[in-house]
Amino acid sequence: MVGISSQCFRYLTSTLPPRFPSFQASRFLTLSTLSSPNLEFENIEPTNNNETSSKKPISYFPKRGQTLELVCESLAFKGKGLCKVTDTGFVVMCDRALPGERFIGRVTRKKGNYAEVTKVRTLTPPLDLVDAPCEYAPYCGGCKTQNLSYEAQLRAKEEQVRDLVIHVGKFSHQELELHGIMNPIVSCDIQFHYRNKMEFSFGPSKWVPKELLHETRDSTENYALGLHAPGFFDKILNVDKCFLQTDPANKVLAAIQDCWRDPQLGLSPYDVHSHLGFLKHLMLRTGRDVTTNNPEVMVNFVTSSYEPKLLESLVDKVSAFPEVVSVMNNVNTSVGNTSVGEQEYTLYGKSSITETLRGLTFQISANSFFQTNTYQAEVLYKLIEECAGIKGDGSEIVLDLFCGTGTIGLTFARSVKHVYGYEVVPQAIADARLNAKINGIQNATFVQGDLNKIDENFGKNFPKPDIVISDPNRPGMHMKLIKFLLELRAPRIVYVSCNPATCARDLDYLCHGVAEKNLKGCYKLTRLQPVDMFPHTPHIEMVSLFSRQSKWAILTINCGSVGKLSSKWSNFTWSTGVQNPLEPHLGQVIADIWVGVSSTPKRGITSAKPDISKSWVFKVTDGKTRAFC
Repeated sequence: MVGISSQCFRYLTSTLPPRFPSFQASRFLTLSTLSSPNLEFENIEPTNNNETSSKKPISYFPKRGQTLELVCESLAFKGKGLCKVTDTGFVVMCDRALPGERFIGRVTRKKGNYAEVTKVRTLTPPLDLVDAPCEYAPYCGGCKTQNLSYEAQLRAKEEQVRDLVIHVGKFSHQELELHGIMNPIVSCDIQFHYRNKMEFSFGPSKWVPKELLHETRDSTENYALGLHAPGFFDKILNVDKCFLQTDPANKVLAAIQDCWRDPQLGLSPYDVHSHLGFLKHLMLRTGRDVTTNNPEVMVNFVTSSYEPKLLESLVDKVSAFPEVVSVMNNVNTSVGNTSVGEQEYTLYGKSSITETLRGLTFQISANSFFQTNTYQAEVLYKLIEECAGIKGDGSEIVLDLFCGTGTIGLTFARSVKHVYGYEVVPQAIADARLNAKINGIQNATFVQGDLNKIDENFGKNFPKPDIVISDPNRPGMHMKLIKFLLELRAPRIVYVSCNPATCARDLDYLCHGVAEKNLKGCYKLTRLQPVDMFPHTPHIEMVSLFSRQSKWAILTINCGSVGKLSSKWSNFTWSTGVQNPLEPHLGQVIADIWVGVSSTPKRGITSAKPDISKSWVFKVTDGKTRAFC
């Protein structure tokens, strides 16, 4: 994304006192620095400044509580606005600031070379400002950018991906743009009511904005069922309707909101501080009946203990909806804030719902993973199939890493020889095996195992794959897995990521290697495709295609002028041959070389006059170079 402008750096260099560290225009602070994994801010070397000024220099580092005039440059990690102080260009992050917005902000905390601010008031609204349809949009953290036009959201997300791949992944702008590696972001046609899963939390008191604090409520009316207020684990914003989840799920949510606070029911919300209370979470999942294509809704109550009689009234209420085919009770006795229970009970209907994806049927249990946006998942999986380049003749082996419930691997199974899937969650593996059985797929093997803890034996239980699919969670791939893939040297890797920052880091490792681990990169990034899976949120999906670099390449040396060949390589212009270029070798001095203008190449540098109408072709094989005329 947009960093600090060069004009700003010239201003800083000329106005700051000699003791103050200066920025160089070639080293700028962008969102990639703020969001990139395992990275810290660089120490900025001091500069000598002989200029003096009669005026007292402006304080560069703002103080906590200070109000500043700011301009939002772009959206950064988690949808925060990347802003600059008007007078100095100091970088600050502000929640709910939009690109182009000029506003007054108050500094709340300082973090190294940037600060965080809270918006006090807007001076000039952004050009792309729109009215948010949701009444909770100003306070809810679920979809922060509803008031930003969708076209502007797409531009911001695409820009964020580009910036991270350049600055964290260490790819040049020329590589991405001129070589056609990065494609425009794929938009989502359905921008509201697209989520098939929502999780709400119960709480003993509603979180309300300041302007509503004067309203009084009795103790039970103050009970909350909704989403966590941004930045708080113990404050719940009460939500009666969510614009992200499906209409059938909203009907169920409204019905529960109407009755669960009734004192006669004896229901109490869980308090995360006292660890008292019964109701913890409400999870709503939506699928489709494979026969009728009608919606199916699962209602999952997460409670601190198993007391089914307490839930009877709620079960009767929600089961009256024809779309509700399953009511589950996950019991979680721990003090943690997770919705996964130690025990699971079926209170009404069946224990799972179904959904179709890429022509396959998937069974979804209360805690199993499934793509949250079914409609856009169809688009995503089609892109993955295109990147994988499946031949379709049943000859290829696919290794599906972080396979979850097997959705990606199973869509490939009918076109390949065999799919081997690995996943750490036992329930997900059980669901994957069940999904394979439901769809009559017998050439898929799913294994439970932690891919962050693989050893030298990993890879001995499956043949060398032709294609690797890797779909890790937000932390990305562990270094052990990176090393395995670099040693495996599969012809193609399709990397699916929900975190552009860790994805950019792993792109760098696979293509450029890891010097401190003595690992050499052996892949070339050939396609990068951002996908907007979740409109109005900061989340971005990425699909990246890697092709294994060949062990040989054609390199051409064009002579600058007619004359004797010189041992000074600077006299020659290196250009890439048309067949399988090994770009990392361009411009390097190659020690073992054969050069000749006759039919018999001679070792060393020849003194013959070359014909500049011919190309000097060098074939690199296993690290050695051969030159042919």
